[in-house]
Amino acid sequence: MLRLLKGSAILIIVAAIAIVLARIVFTLPVVEDRVDDVALSPPEFGLLADRAARNRRPGLTGVTPLANGADAFAARILLADAAVSSIDAQYYIWHGDLTGSLLLDAMRRAADRGVRVRLLLDDNGTSGLDAEIAQLDAHENAEVRLYNPFNLRRLKMLSYGFDFFRLNRRMHNKSFTVDGIATIVGGRNIGDEYFGIGPTPLFVDLDVLAVGEIVPEVAADFDRYWASPSVHPAGAIVESTGDDPIRDRLMRWTDDPRFYEYKAILKASNIMASFARGGLDFEWTNAVLISDDPVKGQGAVPREDLLTGQLTRAVGTIEARFDGVSPYFVPGAAGVDAFATLEARGVQVRMLTNSLEATDVLPVHAGYAKRRKAMLASGVALYELRRQAAPGTPDDLGIFGSSGASLHAKTFAVDGMRIFIGSFNFDPRSIRLNTEMGLLIDSEVLATRLHAAFDDGFGGLAWRVEAQNGGLAWVNPVAGTVTTEEPGSSTFRNLALTVVGWLPVEWLL
Repeated sequence: MLRLLKGSAILIIVAAIAIVLARIVFTLPVVEDRVDDVALSPPEFGLLADRAARNRRPGLTGVTPLANGADAFAARILLADAAVSSIDAQYYIWHGDLTGSLLLDAMRRAADRGVRVRLLLDDNGTSGLDAEIAQLDAHENAEVRLYNPFNLRRLKMLSYGFDFFRLNRRMHNKSFTVDGIATIVGGRNIGDEYFGIGPTPLFVDLDVLAVGEIVPEVAADFDRYWASPSVHPAGAIVESTGDDPIRDRLMRWTDDPRFYEYKAILKASNIMASFARGGLDFEWTNAVLISDDPVKGQGAVPREDLLTGQLTRAVGTIEARFDGVSPYFVPGAAGVDAFATLEARGVQVRMLTNSLEATDVLPVHAGYAKRRKAMLASGVALYELRRQAAPGTPDDLGIFGSSGASLHAKTFAVDGMRIFIGSFNFDPRSIRLNTEMGLLIDSEVLATRLHAAFDDGFGGLAWRVEAQNGGLAWVNPVAGTVTTEEPGSSTFRNLALTVVGWLPVEWLL
């Protein structure tokens, strides 16, 4: 026994030394004389400036939702191509697929025109793009920075072995601001699955295009992140390979039929048509930017300064209705208590999340599943998005546009008066670890549309979960059919859900 203890102690010491050496060898480079530039003032010329001058409503924000994937991508391309002064883009994930390649090329073309481009990416979502990032960063009119970059560029996940607590904190924010005049904020990352194209499961998602009073606030928030200690200039971390990796990556798609199919879809989008007519149909109202302080990437932040604290203060007292949508819904014990408190005050609480058959992250579903019965017992109504629409039901989710295979939108409506659209999930990771952002908008129109989707039971596109005989039942609200076997369940999945539910990992989900 003594030998075993000594052997274990030696292994622990060796592992500790290995971790320390790895952190020394693979430490991030220190950049001297770093310059943190700030957002440019809106230009007085250009297409966006002209449209803004004609449609301005002093003191108000103009908003229009981007529910359809093609419209959401078209809006970004239109803004990038219309830019004359600046593009500031901030994303958690940027894939090197068709839409990622098209938008990267659009940003490079903007830089070629003299537009200042700043691209801020969470390094967890940049796999395979080091050469393209290096090329854009090397452009005289562009700069790329990485949030909490990985020490290793190949086999990046191994970096967690010696730098776990830093790398476990990610920048989940998503914004796309052009010329300081227009911005897109919401749930979408940059990748085919977020814009309705490709063989991968399509996401039900939601962004909002905003102009007016809120745009300078989004621009200033971008500056906060750009200057954050967690953010590193990409040029010191990534290396370019090839003569023109951005062009080369885009050329890979020109022989793919989807390249021309998607071009046609973009051309036919409502956003394209509205833009061509001279403007978009904005609702002019008040909006508040809710955003985590980027210092969250360095460690603990006072609870009142977290996005959840800001949201609670901004929303104020909820009187009658709270309808929330979260693809990764892990309420935890505190969340269950908070919902139960609302229900006890007479507030109707309804939540939509992914079903087991639709989820793309099984451990997250385990964190949600272990709290289902407690939420139902408190009066919370639960809905779970189906992977496929029920036969005979319309393929439409109202405010979210067409249905997909998996939910990704993050939004909630309060009392038919306000709606939040952003990157925040109702889970411990969004609350404590990742940075998040979004807009809280005074809009009876959008809030009522979300409430109506719940009232309609999502037209048969979601299950309503109910307690039944000590277990659970999944009900199709339209057809009235009921099943007591969880949709998408299997022996392996049920075992995995049980095991993950036992583990003390809820704080990571």
